[in-house]
Amino acid sequence: MKRLLVVVFFLSFCSLFSQTKVGGIVVDPSGSPVAFANIIFPNSTEGTITNDNGRFYLESDNTYSKVVISFIGYESKEIELTQKVNYNMEIVLEESTQQLKEVVVYTGKQSKKNNPAIDILKKIWAKKRENGVRKFKQYQYDKYEKIEFDLNTIDSALIKSKLFRGLEFMFENLDTSRVTGKTYLPMFLNEGFSRVYGDNEIETEKEDVLGNKSSGFDGHQSITAFVEDLYSDYDVYDNYLKFFDKSFTSPLSKTGVDTYNYVLSDSTYIDNKWCYNIIYYPRRKNELTFKGDFWVADTTYAIKKINLQVTKSANINWVKEVYIEQEFDVVNDSVFLLKRDYMLSDFSFSKKEKSRGIYGKRTTVYDNYQFNTTRPPEFYKAESDPYDPRVFSRDTTFWKNARLENLNEDESGIFKLLDTLKTVPKFRTYYDIVSILGSGYVEIDKWNIDIGDIYSTFGFNDAEGTRIRAGARTYFGQNDTWRLEGYMAYGFSDKKFKHGLSGKFLLDRKSRLILSGGHRRDIEQLGVSLTATNDVLGRSIASSSLVTVGANNRLTNINLSTASLEMEPAKNFRVRIGGSVRTLASALPDDFSLDYIDPEAPGGISSEVKQFDLSTTLIYTPGRRTIGYGVEPVNVNDDYSTVLLNYTKGVRGFLESDFDYEKIQFSYRQPWQIGGFGRLTSSVELGKTFGEVPLSLLSVVPGNQTLFSLYNTFPNLDFYEFVTDTYATLHLEHNFNGRLFSRIPILRNWNLREIVGLRGAWGQLSDENIALSAPANIPLMAPEDQIYWEYSFGIGNIFKILRIDFNFRGNYLDNPDARRFGVTGTFGFNF
Repeated sequence: MKRLLVVVFFLSFCSLFSQTKVGGIVVDPSGSPVAFANIIFPNSTEGTITNDNGRFYLESDNTYSKVVISFIGYESKEIELTQKVNYNMEIVLEESTQQLKEVVVYTGKQSKKNNPAIDILKKIWAKKRENGVRKFKQYQYDKYEKIEFDLNTIDSALIKSKLFRGLEFMFENLDTSRVTGKTYLPMFLNEGFSRVYGDNEIETEKEDVLGNKSSGFDGHQSITAFVEDLYSDYDVYDNYLKFFDKSFTSPLSKTGVDTYNYVLSDSTYIDNKWCYNIIYYPRRKNELTFKGDFWVADTTYAIKKINLQVTKSANINWVKEVYIEQEFDVVNDSVFLLKRDYMLSDFSFSKKEKSRGIYGKRTTVYDNYQFNTTRPPEFYKAESDPYDPRVFSRDTTFWKNARLENLNEDESGIFKLLDTLKTVPKFRTYYDIVSILGSGYVEIDKWNIDIGDIYSTFGFNDAEGTRIRAGARTYFGQNDTWRLEGYMAYGFSDKKFKHGLSGKFLLDRKSRLILSGGHRRDIEQLGVSLTATNDVLGRSIASSSLVTVGANNRLTNINLSTASLEMEPAKNFRVRIGGSVRTLASALPDDFSLDYIDPEAPGGISSEVKQFDLSTTLIYTPGRRTIGYGVEPVNVNDDYSTVLLNYTKGVRGFLESDFDYEKIQFSYRQPWQIGGFGRLTSSVELGKTFGEVPLSLLSVVPGNQTLFSLYNTFPNLDFYEFVTDTYATLHLEHNFNGRLFSRIPILRNWNLREIVGLRGAWGQLSDENIALSAPANIPLMAPEDQIYWEYSFGIGNIFKILRIDFNFRGNYLDNPDARRFGVTGTFGFNF
C-alpha cells in the first residue's frame, strides 16, 4: 500500500512539473492596462490575449522556459520563466521606436489600407466554405459531446462560509481552469455520443444518438432545457454567430473590417502547412464582439485554429467570460475538417475580476470521418429513437470506447460526488430552492406531486377583488406519459371558489398521439386574445394583474369542458381535433353586458351563451427543438416560426348549444435575426366568422389595460374597444440589443437596449351581428374605415432587469376615453 502511495505521489509530482502556467497583468510605462496584448509561448501556437483590464492567464500541458508578450505600438518582451507556475506577474511594455514595414502602425486602431492581415482576410472570404464535409457527395463521422457546469472562484473564505458548512468534503478535489486560472468544482456533467450521416446530393443529414449519460441536475426540466438552449451549433465562417439570443459579429465576417482591428502577428508551420497568425480585437466598446486570434493556411486560406473571447464591455448580462476554441484537421490541401470545438461561459452577477460564478463548458470532438458511401434515401428517413432506454444505460465499456476525449479526474468523480450530495439535507435544500425558482413548482418526491404554479398564487380584478390560487400536478419525471393537473382559487369580493382540472395521456410515442381533456369554472378576460379560451388551466395576466389602467370590469364567467386528440404525423407538424362546451356570461353585468337578442327567451333577451364547438387545428413549428419524449416535452429554443390554421364549427342544438357558425383563423409568427442589428419579431393574424353570433363569440382586437408590455396586444386599446367578425392584425417589434446606444458616449456604459414597435389592426363587424348584440352596454365598432395603428419606443436592460415602453396611439383618437399615450414595462432576467 505504501509503495502504491509513493508511485501515485511520484506520478502526480511529474504531472505537476509537466505543465506551465502563467498569469498576471500587462501595463504600459504609466501603469495603464494594455488590453488585447498577445501572450504566447515561443515556437508554439499556444497563446492568448489580455482582457479589457490587461489581465491574462495561459496554461499548457507542455513545459516552456519563456513567454513572449507583444502588442502593436510596443516593444515585444520575452520573459524567462524560473518556475512552472508563475502567477501575479506584472509586465511593463515599452513604447516602440520603430514601425513595421508591412503595416502602418497606430496604437490601438489599425489601418484598413495596406494591411496584410486584411488582405489575408479577403482571401478567406473568397475561399470560405460551410464545412469540409460539404466537399464530398456523402459523409459520416463520430461526434462526442461533453457539457459541464462548475462552481468557480472557490477560495478559503467560500469553503469556510456558513453557506457550505457541513459540505466541506465537496472541495477536496479542485481543479484550475486553463482559460481563466480560477479554481472550480464540477457540479453537472452530460455526455453524448452519436454518429452523423449526410448526403450532399439530396441535401439531407441525420444523427443517430447512441449513448447519453448525465449526472447532477439531469432530472430537472428547466435546467436541462437551459443547458440545451445554451449551446447551439455555429459556424465561425458565418458573418454572425448567435449566442445567448444575441448576434455577435464573427471575426471572419465580411463586415469584420468595420468592427475589428486586425494585425498580422506571426507565421509558422502547423501540421506541415505554412500558416499565418492574425490577432483581432474590437474597434469600439459595448458592441457584441470578440477578441482573439486565428491561424490560417497560406494556400487554401482555411482556418486551422481559432479562438474567440467575448469582450467584457459587450452588451450582455450575467456572463463575465465567453471563450471559444476550434481546431481543424488537415486532410489535404483543400480539406480542413473540424476536429475539436470548445466553449466556456462564465456566468456571474458581476463582471468584476474576483466575482464568483458558474462555468458552463461544452467540448465537442469529431473523429472517424468517412466519405462517399452511398445510402438509399430510406436510410435517412429512418431516424433512430434518441430516447431509447438503451441509450441511457450504456455500460463502462461503451463509454470507454465512445469518449473521443477522456474525462479528467474531477469529471470522473462527479458522478460519485453528486450521488453523495443528494443525500445531504443541506444540499437538497439548495437544490429545491433552485428548482422552485426555475419551474415555479415545489417538488414533493415522496408523492410524485408538484405544488404550484407559485407565480399564480395572488391576483386582483374588479370582479373577484383579491384572489388566491393553489394548484398541483403529478410529476414522476420529465418523460411522464400521463399527467394530471388542477387548481383551486378563491375571490374575496365575490366570495366564490373557482377550479380547473386537466389530464393528458400519451397513447403512442412515435406519432405523439395525445388524448387530453379537462374542465374549468373561473373568471377570465376574453378581450386579450383573438383566439378562444380553451386552455383549461391557463389564465391571462389581464384578469390577474394587480394594477390596471382604467376600469378592468369587462370580465367573463366561463364554464368550460374540453376534449381533444392530437398527433404529430411529421416532425414539428401537429394536428389537433377536439370539441368544447362553453357557458359564457358577464362577471359584472351592470358594467359589461353580454346580453343578446333571443326570441325564445323570456323577455326576448338572453344573458348567457351555451356553445358546443368542434375544431381542427394545424400547427407547424419548423426548427423547434424539444427535450423529453413524454406527454409534455420542453421547448429549448425560441427562434422558430409558428404557423397556425384553425377551423371551428359551432353546432346548434347539440348539448343545448345556442349557435350555428363557422370560424377560420390563421396566424404566422416569425423571429428574425437581422445580423448585427438585433432581433425582429413579426406576427400576422387573420380571421373570419361566418354566421350570426353574439358579442361573447366574436373576435375582439386584443387590448391591454395592464401596466405590462404584452406582445400581440395593443397597449393603448381598452378591452372590447374594437370587436370584429373579420379581422387582420400585424405586429412588428425590433430589439436593437444596444446597437444604437453603444455609439453614444454617455449612454454606452449603461448597456441599455433600444426597442421599437409598430402595430396595426383592421376589421369589420356586420350589421346583423351588431343587431344581435344590441342590448350590450358598450359601443360595438370595428376599425373598418381605416387601419388602427400604434407605435412605441422602449428602453430595455435598465438595471439589467427592467424594460419600459412608451406607447403612442396613431388614430381613432375620438373614441370614448381613448388613451393617446401609455407606459408599460416588464421585468425579466435576459442575457
